[in-house]
Amino acid sequence: MKKLTYIFIVLLASVVAHAQNDPFQIHLQPVTIDNLPGLQAYAGGQHDGKWLVLGGRIDGLHRRQPWATFNPDGRHTNIIVVDPVNGKTWTAPLTALSVPLQDQLSSTNMEFHQEGNFLYLVGGYGHSETVGSKVTYAMLTAVDVAGVMSAIEKGENIAPFFRTLTDTRFAVTGGHLNKIYDTYYLVGGQKFDGNYNPMNHPTFTQEYTNAIRTFKMEDDGSTLKVTHLATITDTLAFHRRDYNVAAQILPGGEEGLMSFSGPFQLTADLPYLNVVSVDQEGYHIVPAFAQYFNNYHCAVMPMYAADADQMHTVFFGGIAQYYIENGQLVQDSDVPFVKTIARVTRDAQGHMTEYKLPQEMPGYLGASAEFIPLPSVPKYANGVIKLDELTGDTIHVGYIYGGIESTAANIFWINEGTESVAHPTVYKVYVTRSQTTALQELNAQSNNGLQMQIYPNPNEGIFNILFQLKNSSAVTLTITDEGGKVVLKEDLSDQTAVGFNSIEKKFKPFKIGGVYFVTLTTKDTSATQKIIVKE
Repeated sequence: MKKLTYIFIVLLASVVAHAQNDPFQIHLQPVTIDNLPGLQAYAGGQHDGKWLVLGGRIDGLHRRQPWATFNPDGRHTNIIVVDPVNGKTWTAPLTALSVPLQDQLSSTNMEFHQEGNFLYLVGGYGHSETVGSKVTYAMLTAVDVAGVMSAIEKGENIAPFFRTLTDTRFAVTGGHLNKIYDTYYLVGGQKFDGNYNPMNHPTFTQEYTNAIRTFKMEDDGSTLKVTHLATITDTLAFHRRDYNVAAQILPGGEEGLMSFSGPFQLTADLPYLNVVSVDQEGYHIVPAFAQYFNNYHCAVMPMYAADADQMHTVFFGGIAQYYIENGQLVQDSDVPFVKTIARVTRDAQGHMTEYKLPQEMPGYLGASAEFIPLPSVPKYANGVIKLDELTGDTIHVGYIYGGIESTAANIFWINEGTESVAHPTVYKVYVTRSQTTALQELNAQSNNGLQMQIYPNPNEGIFNILFQLKNSSAVTLTITDEGGKVVLKEDLSDQTAVGFNSIEKKFKPFKIGGVYFVTLTTKDTSATQKIIVKE
């Protein structure tokens, strides 16, 4: 039998307690709402303190077998109205709508954005009764939120409150629909048709957009008109899906977006760690920063402190390549479910840093969940919470609903459909302004500029090293064993260039079960990763 060698990587000196005053802490309080199903990867809006929930799936993590993955039985085929204050729900089936509209509104990973009373839904992936197979829907649908919620509560016809148009440019799933001032931004995502399998057998076609598709929309409540604008294409920046994009207040108070880390790299089944700042003038990859935590779509809460000109984006659990264990940053190339609550902060000078909060999710939760802010919380026009205007010590700012609940960190290769579920519990989210003894942990590797990753799949002593160079520099690779003996030392300068670098090295013979330390050194910085080779 062939031996499988697995690699776990511990990043040394990467996480330190944050000695300065932390700007806030987070507290979660579970809430049970009767008859509210577990749901993940859904779309939603709100009106008058109630939620409108549609789309998504009622099962857990998708299975890997083509015949079982994204089973039609796991579709969410109802529309739900939720009153979180009084713990009530109302439900209506999609059957009153046309079959094409039923198809889209039961899909997973639609992009969505609410503007006033209208909720706009783009794309989504699922089983099409019209086509007879799984597709990404080339549709834009407008929902009259107040109208359909009232109809559902009264048991009336919901059909008059939906309008839809077909456009191939909206055939996107797993991206994000956001708005900067009067322009809509469809960021990232993919067009995926057919039955998923992880081995790239020909059961599907997949095309990342690698782009931001911009457009304007006119909607008077009866006529929906779309004017397509520029498509901004950049494979390194936008080749990602099922990830997080959040509204931001940029330096100077302008509206913008941040496209955060996400899967998958072109050359490896690993998430990109870089992040991309988007504004009305264009975009740029943020230099010298990498987001190590919360790489997949999870509940996200953006808050801006105007007095300090600090933008904080909080991420709740989900799936990530990195997590903290015993005070150390650990890399797991299987990209497991995590409990991490983290924040990414942009300071007044434009520098970004990542912190792990002492609070964690109460389980392997958060993937494909949503944060739903309270209507009463002070916010900017783009939905970012005004942190300075939160009054009191502990403030209820919103809820987290849904997502995947996993029984263990790594279940993908053993998943038979019972190892995870769609999570039904709602959590109240509180922001606490007073200082506590529990310090947030600075991830020092997040802003050292190298963005170093080492990934093996099950291996026989071959390592792939990914890193960034922001300036021209000599680069030295050093590998030592647990006793400090240098196994390899090599000048990589003739193999590297400014920008993204990927180098494959064979280091043999390795001792199965041995511990090695891989160090990259440039003129500006260095990073070391501890590699444990396990049989």
